[in-house]
Amino acid sequence: MTTAGPFDRNSMLDRLRHETFDVLVVGGGITGVGVALDAATRGLRTALVERNDFASGTSSKSSKMVHGGLRYLQQGDVRLVYEALHERQRLRKNAPHLVSVLPFMIPILARPSAGAGPGNETRSVVSRKVARALGSAMWMYDLTGGWRIGKLHRRLGAAAALAHMPTMPEARVVAAYLYFDAAVDDARLVVSIARTAAIHGAAVANGCRVVGFTHAADGKVDGVTAEADGVTFPIRSRVVVNAAGVWSDLVRALDEGSDPDSIRPAKGVHMVVPWQKVRNDIAVVIPVPKDKRSLFVVPWGPTGDGAFTHTYVGTTDTDYDGPLDDPQCTAEDIAYMLRALNASVTTGVTVDDVTGVWAGLRPLVKSASSGRTADLSRRHSVSRNEHGVVTVTGGKLTTYREMAEDTVDDVLDALGRRVRCRTKRLRLLGALDRPTSHLETRFGTLAADVQQLVDDDPRLAEPLVEGLPYLTAEAVYAVRNEMARSLDDVLSRRTRALILDREATVAAAPRVAEIIAAELGWDSAEASSQVERFVAMCRAEERAAQPPLATQDPGAPT
Repeated sequence: MTTAGPFDRNSMLDRLRHETFDVLVVGGGITGVGVALDAATRGLRTALVERNDFASGTSSKSSKMVHGGLRYLQQGDVRLVYEALHERQRLRKNAPHLVSVLPFMIPILARPSAGAGPGNETRSVVSRKVARALGSAMWMYDLTGGWRIGKLHRRLGAAAALAHMPTMPEARVVAAYLYFDAAVDDARLVVSIARTAAIHGAAVANGCRVVGFTHAADGKVDGVTAEADGVTFPIRSRVVVNAAGVWSDLVRALDEGSDPDSIRPAKGVHMVVPWQKVRNDIAVVIPVPKDKRSLFVVPWGPTGDGAFTHTYVGTTDTDYDGPLDDPQCTAEDIAYMLRALNASVTTGVTVDDVTGVWAGLRPLVKSASSGRTADLSRRHSVSRNEHGVVTVTGGKLTTYREMAEDTVDDVLDALGRRVRCRTKRLRLLGALDRPTSHLETRFGTLAADVQQLVDDDPRLAEPLVEGLPYLTAEAVYAVRNEMARSLDDVLSRRTRALILDREATVAAAPRVAEIIAAELGWDSAEASSQVERFVAMCRAEERAAQPPLATQDPGAPT
């Protein structure tokens, strides 16, 4: 059975039923857990509820980067880049085991001459204007805050550029620019922040859905009606924060009675291929032919010998009007990314090489003048309605802490209090400055707890999924200490097995279900049902990405 402790769901639900809180946060993505941590560390009696699982929406489906966003400089949003790079540095200090420096390369590729055949491209001259513009952008990025990472950009020659991604067409590589940002496992970051909030006194529970709001005699919201495990109950709170991301309009409608139509979802899709098809040892920015966008090509899963297990490519940025709960990577999405990738590498990557995909929705704030979703601001917005509900929308993963600070400032204003923010230098649970092992890069100082499981039962040292680095012990730890409640929680978010290698993960699902069944008290029927639902989800994802391919590129301007 699960171990009782500060992140035990049953004890958390008991607190939600019986305590009165200063602030209740609705939504367990990066923004919500950030708000909960900020509020708890300022001494507010804090609660958070998530209807599904932590990071089950957008916050597990990002590009997994902590960055300023070089393209925002091109859009003239210098302030956003400055703030994001400042927050990047804070996050590197507060969660050094989760956030790692990631070099980025922007290759300068000459256009192939007309009539040139494969392998016989004639190098044409790259415009000095283009090269000068790239160099100026690099200096601006460094001066805006990129320098905080401890390294400045530099220009690379063709040979150095090819050494970082030898699959590029050699005859077309003229030079490249190298600059530095950071990477993070987004879902692991969310769980770490949620656990840190709990350590500071917050009552946090997943699988707890808000079904209505309650109001005092003066019309102000004084709590919500929630449902968990088939039981409905009230949660009393002086202020409610709506941090539900793309679902925030649905939460507002429960209180306001109508859909405010304030969010414009934008779909972002990534695909994963075997690293050997690309062989990049750093992240590379590649252009999309006949489009104004570019994609990231990022290595994942270091093997310790300079190689990696996988590379992921993304992201698209398109309007989305389908079901919010089930955005899918389509055949057209895959075709768009493959076209871009194959224009920059010579290995002929096909749809059959794709081992995993993920699709997420960005909660962009609507603008009357907005055109393409790619042009909408990534700034966040904090507002309070007439009933006192505080809603935070927009923003980006990198600036979650700043978003949370602004939100809690508004909560404190509603409560008539003033307390200084304490998260700028607050290290997250498990923070470890120089992780050296797989477990330390995922759990930091808590890696010793996972290792203890292996020491107690050596069978838990076996791979959770064949070909991936996760240990069976990580699944047991996820259930006992990280509030994992389902097979999907373990394979999609506590580990990232599903998005790395779908088929290997499907093959492992029955065994993983059997292992966590003993922890969660499942009988054989429930374990089988978990496997059936997980496999059905995987097959639906697979079908959505199958040809025949449509002709329209999903990343094209809309």
